[in-house]
Amino acid sequence: MKNHIHLVISALSIAMFALAPTSFAQKGGAMSKAQAIAQELNLTPQQKEKILPILAAEVPKVAAIKNDNSLSRLQKMQQVRAIHQQTDPQMKSILTPEQYEKLKQIRLQAVKDSVQGRA
Repeated sequence: MKNHIHLVISALSIAMFALAPTSFAQKGGAMSKAQAIAQELNLTPQQKEKILPILAAEVPKVAAIKNDNSLSRLQKMQQVRAIHQQTDPQMKSILTPEQYEKLKQIRLQAVKDSVQGRA
């Protein structure tokens, strides 16, 4: 019985260890993508503080839509646009007009990529 308990604990430990890097990698990937967008926009430190959490929340949602094979191209495009529309007022209030225009270009590319199935 004691060996059985040790075996179960070992199996659970291995499973937790195997799953942890995946979730960390997903979060890290979202944050690195958000950082890349922030860098492309040439944000000030104050802007980064406000924008990065918004972008970090958007990135995994957009990626999930892109990877959802049950959605049509039109549905993917609509859902990605809906995500962008939710945060658009916040972004517009934080960014300069030039940065906001650049963000719109980045988002347009994200919509195009979602339709084409690129991540």
